[in-house]
Amino acid sequence: MKDRSGLLKRLELKEYPQPEVWSLRHPILLCHGFGAIGSLVKPSPLHDPCMWMREHGLWAFAPNIVPYAPIEVRARSWARIITELSQRHSIAKFNVIAHSMGGLDMRYALAHLGIEEKIASLTTIATPHKGTYLADFVRSTPEVLSERIGDIVDWFADNVYIKERNDAFGSVEQLTRTYVQEHFNPSTSEPTNIPLFSYSAAVGKGTNDPLNPVFLFQNNLIHEKEGPNDSFVSVESAKWGEHLETIRLSHLNQINVQVGTKEAKKRYLEFWTSLVQHLKSRGL
Repeated sequence: MKDRSGLLKRLELKEYPQPEVWSLRHPILLCHGFGAIGSLVKPSPLHDPCMWMREHGLWAFAPNIVPYAPIEVRARSWARIITELSQRHSIAKFNVIAHSMGGLDMRYALAHLGIEEKIASLTTIATPHKGTYLADFVRSTPEVLSERIGDIVDWFADNVYIKERNDAFGSVEQLTRTYVQEHFNPSTSEPTNIPLFSYSAAVGKGTNDPLNPVFLFQNNLIHEKEGPNDSFVSVESAKWGEHLETIRLSHLNQINVQVGTKEAKKRYLEFWTSLVQHLKSRGL
């Protein structure tokens, strides 16, 4: 047999060059977190994971909701979207995957808005289930400065998402450790018949994984108070329900923003692939 190394080897045709087809029992709804950073560079913050899933044959949705608003306002938006998608596509239940604040939104919606019968599972990724010191730090900013920054952020957000009024600084209050632990958690009961999964994440200080220098300051701040973190949410705060894994991706790398190295992009794709495979292994 002839030597097929080099160029001919690289040109070899695969019998099935298309992506592997995945299958789940229920479609996926992806719920994004606080802010609109991802929306500046893509149609929605979780658009890339959604399209990765669709590329593999899954029915997945990644809508936009109001980026800066209290949990109860955002939760009502998710509940409305779930009802709309359910009716439009005759979907009985969704596997919900919620990133960051989106996890708190969905916990509120499940506890207070009567959507439990539409949810097959809830998986949270780097959600501050115990709050985050980063919010505490932002809230300690002098009032004159914080109000001015809040006005600018709200003005921008009100112009990019016009269905709801934004309240950036007010919603930050709901991410503080005091608010989540003393107000949100006690008043938000957990569903008893829905599988609940969580992923935490850690990079930067206390790990061997690098972090974009822009986020080193807040990474160090959170580490001092809460330990290893992804530059927004600590590992301990993100643990909830059945904790599955601590992933080696920064908060923005998790949604394919600021992915600067081949290794980070590889981990991003591996993470979302393993998340889907976990749902499949659980019959969801």
